[in-house]
Amino acid sequence: MGKTKSLKKNFVMNAILTVATILFPIISNPYVNRYLGPTGTGRVEFAVSIVSYFSLFALLGIPYYGIRIVAQVRNDQEELNKAVHELLIINVIMSLLTTLVFIPAVFLVPQFSDDKLLFFIVGITIWLNSLGLEYLYKGLEQYKYITIRSLIFKFIALIAIFLLIHNKEDYIIFGGITIFATSASNIMNLIHSRKIISYKRQHNYNFKRHIKPAIIFFAMSCATTIYLHLDTAMLGFIATKTDAGQYGSAVKIKTVLVGVVTSLGAVVLPRVSHYIEQNLMEDFKRVTQKALKFVFVVATPLMVYFMLFADESILFMSGPEFRPAIMAMRVIMPTLLFIGITNLIGIQIFVPIGKEKYVLYSEIAGAITDLILNAILIPSLKATGAAIGTVVAEFVVLLVQFILLHKIKDKCNIYDLFKHISYWKILVAIAVAVPCGIWMKFVNFNFFDGKLPKESLCSAANYLSMIAISAACYFLAYYIVMMILKDDMVREITSTVFGKLKRKKA
Repeated sequence: MGKTKSLKKNFVMNAILTVATILFPIISNPYVNRYLGPTGTGRVEFAVSIVSYFSLFALLGIPYYGIRIVAQVRNDQEELNKAVHELLIINVIMSLLTTLVFIPAVFLVPQFSDDKLLFFIVGITIWLNSLGLEYLYKGLEQYKYITIRSLIFKFIALIAIFLLIHNKEDYIIFGGITIFATSASNIMNLIHSRKIISYKRQHNYNFKRHIKPAIIFFAMSCATTIYLHLDTAMLGFIATKTDAGQYGSAVKIKTVLVGVVTSLGAVVLPRVSHYIEQNLMEDFKRVTQKALKFVFVVATPLMVYFMLFADESILFMSGPEFRPAIMAMRVIMPTLLFIGITNLIGIQIFVPIGKEKYVLYSEIAGAITDLILNAILIPSLKATGAAIGTVVAEFVVLLVQFILLHKIKDKCNIYDLFKHISYWKILVAIAVAVPCGIWMKFVNFNFFDGKLPKESLCSAANYLSMIAISAACYFLAYYIVMMILKDDMVREITSTVFGKLKRKKA
């Protein structure tokens, strides 16, 4: 019982962080995109996508591998100290080697040297991510600390955006703020980690034991990063940075929504790794079943809503200069469900039972698919072509993982888990929710026209109001129908969230 309560608490903490992650771009992106335009934001998106590849080598797959190791040794302080020391030293060495390659590349590659200062600022993440020890806090399930820390840095970054971004030339400042919001908290992690582990030199370091699994996780990270950032990078090379910026506005919305869909999975990984280590297979299956239900219950309505309201979402978040991203956003929305399922199968099932190579196989297939389709479609369809490549690539990942599931049926028969999902309840709830939300499409909503100092602000406020009202109607209808149909996942989420609120009031 204690463990279940802890898992629920972790979920609530992660849900708070997810909500903050949603609110941050909702507040900042309309402002940033209207001042920087697609070209300014495209420059930052391009730099971030390129630096992510360099960061891969510095991290060497340890962000995911480290969670599993920490979860396995968390009850042994000496082993925990030793494991963290070993992983940290590996990261420092790899970061140094990566930096020695990154600096010349910035000067020698024309697309990089055009924005040297921006690339060097974004490149700081190579070291921040390597020294951040995020895996330590996730492996120990310290989600309260993670949430509070992240909220503080996001709030500071939000204030900085409004104070420092005023024209199109401020894209370099925006790049710095972006890195501050996402990676600067890693400095606090390193300082705070002294309360958890000792940095006194340990005896008998064994780096060799980490090399093989870390390389597998590294290969997984490579494949994942390729098809996550390949679209933006190829748009920057094949098309223009403006196209990359337009596509980036759709990807940002998708990324936030994926965070919502995978929020439960983020807190499940260390727990299922612990269950596997202790051979508690029934607990492992129970938690996995809940996570899969959560994916379907949350991802399906989100996917449908944002396909219907792609116009309003893009025009609110980015403005009329980003209209080419509307179709791209509609096309890319099915990835919410695909990524939700593959995240569960790959990170919550394959990884804890030591089958990382299966995840690698699926991600290599997805990366190759994405590369081929991008090369074919981006020259003619630009952002929409990149979106098509992403959707097909994510589907290929899902298909390969399903095929590989046959090999572990003795440990976890996920096909049985799929049988417990109430598909008909979800479809009925969405069928009721769609007309409850879509009526806003036929309303001439110009409430703020002439009431704000700038026309662009009036337009943004109108779109925001339309999204808020339609989303409230749509998701409330979905929730009510699911409660009437007595869906166990919706009822459990309700009980968890409202139970937490009641305890706080008491």
